[in-house]
Amino acid sequence: MRFASYPGYMSDEAVLEVTETALSTVLEVRASEDDPAATALKIGITGSNMTEYQYALELVPIAEAEEGDAVYTQGTHGELTMIIPADSITNMRGAKLDIATGATPGGLVIRNPNTPDPLDGMDLDLTGELPDKVRQVLDQAINPALGSHGGYATLVGIEDDTKVVVTMGGGCQGCAASAMTLRDGIRTMLMNALPEITEVIDATDHTAGENPFYAEAPS
Repeated sequence: MRFASYPGYMSDEAVLEVTETALSTVLEVRASEDDPAATALKIGITGSNMTEYQYALELVPIAEAEEGDAVYTQGTHGELTMIIPADSITNMRGAKLDIATGATPGGLVIRNPNTPDPLDGMDLDLTGELPDKVRQVLDQAINPALGSHGGYATLVGIEDDTKVVVTMGGGCQGCAASAMTLRDGIRTMLMNALPEITEVIDATDHTAGENPFYAEAPS
């Protein structure tokens, strides 16, 4: 690995590393650019889906690097220049760009040890008893995020005063990832917002309905 000299570059470490297999793929794509040697791979965080960050990957001229960005090279001979935008550095530190395996082999994937804080930047106004507060977290923080996928979450009830029972509907009911979303996203958000909660129970029938993506949201 070689470190380039650019304004604002953090020279102590690479923010995101590129595996050899991913490097070969990127260099192959970059070869079609007008000036490959002057072209960098820019990777930045664009948002999150409650449990994972979402990213934008693009090939851009190295000269587009801005003050504060991390700019460095990857590869034995520094073949690929990387640009990590300044506002993505902290949450991408320690990540790797790799080749995907499993269901969609061959594509690029970012393996990031960092996960988003679903409540970051939110100013929740929670009042009343626990059921009221749970509904407020669902309405103010969780359902707006699920709504982009056509889904929603509702409170079924409270057990033993501290156990929250939640069900998912709409696009989430038949989604293969909905159980993971509930476990890793909704549970985390509810328990972070309301420390008195000791457990979040998924009451969703994930096999119900022939076309759960078109279920009606509650009024």
